[in-house]
Amino acid sequence: MNLSVPLGVYVALSAVMFLEYAVWGAWAPVLAARLLGPLKMTGKQTGWVYSTLPIACIVSPLVAGQLADKWINTEWILAACHLVGAVLLFAAVKQRTFGGNFVVMLLYSLCYGATLPLVNAVLFAHVSDPGTQSWVFIWAPVAWALVGYALTGWRVVRKGEGDGSDCLVFAAILSVLMAVCCLALPATPPAGKGGVPIVDALAMLGRPDFLVFIVTSLVIAGLMQFYFLGSARFMIDMGISAKAVPATMGIAQAAQAIATVVALGAVLGALGFKTTLTLGAACWLALYVVYVAGRPKELIVASQVLHGLAYVMFMIVGQIYAATVAPEAIRSSMQALIFAATTGVGLFLGSQLAGAVMDRFSADGKFQWQKIWAVPLVIMLAGTIVLATVFKGDVPKEEKQPAAKAQAQAVFDVDSPTAVAG
Repeated sequence: MNLSVPLGVYVALSAVMFLEYAVWGAWAPVLAARLLGPLKMTGKQTGWVYSTLPIACIVSPLVAGQLADKWINTEWILAACHLVGAVLLFAAVKQRTFGGNFVVMLLYSLCYGATLPLVNAVLFAHVSDPGTQSWVFIWAPVAWALVGYALTGWRVVRKGEGDGSDCLVFAAILSVLMAVCCLALPATPPAGKGGVPIVDALAMLGRPDFLVFIVTSLVIAGLMQFYFLGSARFMIDMGISAKAVPATMGIAQAAQAIATVVALGAVLGALGFKTTLTLGAACWLALYVVYVAGRPKELIVASQVLHGLAYVMFMIVGQIYAATVAPEAIRSSMQALIFAATTGVGLFLGSQLAGAVMDRFSADGKFQWQKIWAVPLVIMLAGTIVLATVFKGDVPKEEKQPAAKAQAQAVFDVDSPTAVAG
């Protein structure tokens, strides 16, 4: 591993990347089990609680970006948001009603949603070498996996998950650590630029192939909420112990980390965007086939690898594709558009759909999982077919957009000469 920055800078950036996703990974995979179980919420109510982050991700990144561009150092915004977020997570532990959980988690999500693009902004401000960037990015899936195993270990020690609020306490403690680490980041002062350059990126939707990509990405990203809202309770109902659920779901992040370093460059270089994105969607399709089958539980555990592979080949490759096809002048705006479409609108609509479906196919606290998982399976099948037959995945020639290749490689370059263009 060759670094282009001092070791201290790399450690600080890596710690922040790790903690950013450790905070999210501490509660997102397992909070639904608390809401549906001890708190007795409906699927629709659980969907609304999980919708708070997507709602926030449509708004707060734009506000935080303006503050970072005009008035306040980025690392200060990150520290403040995570410190306030920690207080709100501790407050969420005390909430027993739907209304209380929704309000507190919405306030928290407004803080956390602002930090997601800023973590990347700090990285790109101080590291220009694609290889070094890749070794910072890799800590995101590693964090998500490790925090799942840590929570499982804690529950084993205490012999149970209690009311499930320990995931919120864990996330709050990590958020405090994140706030402290942010203050150790290199200074990232405002660049003095104004405005939010998103309008030009919207004009790209006039290109039919890109419109297909955006709409398909929005739909497929939204279907991830079925996975997040339903997997924990589904695994418990299928005979997997509650204390083992975080570690089981952490398998997906372990697979994501390995695939990112070992396979991403080679697969994308060999197959191109169209085939790689289609394979990513197909991995999620296979996951839902396993979920519909519901047996054996060992296969359910093993299928978590499919989620990790799908995330790499669809979500990450989708970001690379957007960076590659966008003109140089609007590439940052294009990433903002992708973020709003997938993490914002997509996950919000997915939360609502998943919650409604879980309500429709449940009675007396028991879920008809085969019928529930059939819904994302059918939609994912349609999305996969669209990618395979309608989406072309055309990209500009490399010689016309040299910066596109550099930015694409910057996402997860492993010092390989393999090209990313399809």
